Parts: sequence; structure tokens; C-alpha cells
Amino acid sequence: MSKALVAYFSVSGITARLAERLASAIGADLHEIQPAQKYTAEDLDWTNKKSRSSVEMNDKSFRPAIADKVENMDQYDVIYLGFPIWWYVAPTIINTFLEAYNLEGKKIIPFATSGSSGMGRTNVELEDSCKGADLMDSKRFHADAGIDELKAWAEQF
Repeated sequence: MSKALVAYFSVSGITARLAERLASAIGADLHEIQPAQKYTAEDLDWTNKKSRSSVEMNDKSFRPAIADKVENMDQYDVIYLGFPIWWYVAPTIINTFLEAYNLEGKKIIPFATSGSSGMGRTNVELEDSCKGADLMDSKRFHADAGIDELKAWAEQF
């Protein structure tokens, strides 16, 4: 049996709660991807083209620093990777996280929360950051997705 990790990035707590439910449902370890510099409300103002998140998302090469790394990433075969959808893709901090590890032979399974937008080009934007890994199809969940729904989804991998 493979060892699984649920790694997630969450600013508002919505993705965090979903990730916690998923980890509980499948018996996986849990890791929060934290930015080295926390996001403020002003940073997240998507209507301001000069806000931090707008600048980051408009420059696909931008890699926000992360505060800590997963110890012993080698022990995980499967990584469920959670995040909110920003501009129809994963926030670039997710690329930072993926590029920090040797992912050779691992299965990466993205999942996201969003008010209304779908996954867009998420997998296309993550593909280069997952060298050597098997990047699976991503899925968007409602914030209130239940344990049974999460477990049924995860069991297909």
C-alpha cells in the first residue's frame, strides 16, 4: 500500500478544511504549504492589477517562497495537492512547492476549491513543475464536499 500525503495551500481556510477532511477520509498525512510572506487582504485584491496576487499570477515564472518543506518526501508515493483556483489555475506557490522536490515516480493528484470557476489550465500550468511524476486529472470541489464524496474520488487513484 502506498503512503499518501495531502499537501495544501489555503489563504481563507476553505481549502484547509477540505484538505483536512480528505486526509481524514483516506488516512493520509497532512502538510500546509505556507508562504514565507503571508498574504494580506490587499495582496489578494484581484481587482487591483498591482496587488501581489495579480502580479504573481500574471508572471507564470514567478515563484513565491515557501516557509517550510515536507520532511522525508521520499516516503510518499501519492500526493494529493490542494489549492484555491486563482485566475483559472493553481496559484504559482504550488509550482514552488512541486519544484522543491524530486517527484520521480510519484503520483500527483491536484484538487481545488473555487467560488465558481473550473480548473481551467491548471494541469497545463503544473505539468513542467512535476518532472518525472504522473500528474493526474485535477478536480474542483465545493467547499462543503463531504467525506464520502472525497473518499470515493480518492479511491480511484
